[in-house]
Amino acid sequence: MHKNPIKALLFDLDGTLANTLPLCIQAFRRAVEPLANRILTDQEIIATFGPSEEGTIQALVPTHYQEGVASYITQYEQLHALCPTPFAGIPELLQHLRNEGIRLGLVTGKGPQSTAISLRYFKLSHYFDFIETGWIHGPRKVDGIRSILSQWPDINTGQVWYVGDAPSDILASRQAGISVVSAAWAETTNVEELRALQPDQLFISTDAFDQWVRSAVR
Repeated sequence: MHKNPIKALLFDLDGTLANTLPLCIQAFRRAVEPLANRILTDQEIIATFGPSEEGTIQALVPTHYQEGVASYITQYEQLHALCPTPFAGIPELLQHLRNEGIRLGLVTGKGPQSTAISLRYFKLSHYFDFIETGWIHGPRKVDGIRSILSQWPDINTGQVWYVGDAPSDILASRQAGISVVSAAWAETTNVEELRALQPDQLFISTDAFDQWVRSAVR
């Protein structure tokens, strides 16, 4: 029996529910390079992350913003076969949590269009009571977390956890006043960066996370 059973979980999407980061980078490259008329490195693209993809387009090709966003969404959907499934065990775990009466939310830095595409592609939309997406002007995960928490006034924040793969997820969770699981199972994750920030829990496999969370909700 967990000393303070979890009543609600908030999930990140990219790198947490599925290995979508390579898909994002490839979609940005195909959408932006023809407009920028130059080659983009992975590092250059990743350096713009934080805002939604609209913010990335604004940073990389501000004079072709509307065209860039439309092209990105098209490329993202067309290339989604690069990431055909969520991480192993994630759909089954979400179903188990729903069966146990655990409330679930999604707080992602992705924009609303790409979030909807991926959730539809993975058939995960129905698991989440609330979905908060990113925005063009910068990171808003703290606001997204707080927005969902306000919908659950009957749940103590000590019984809500965020699950995300980035150092910024640890910082956002702390600022919002909830515990955090570092999801270190994606090949794109820098495990040592996460460990350095001392998250409440860190797992390098979905199996280990699955075992922990099933016991923590009892």
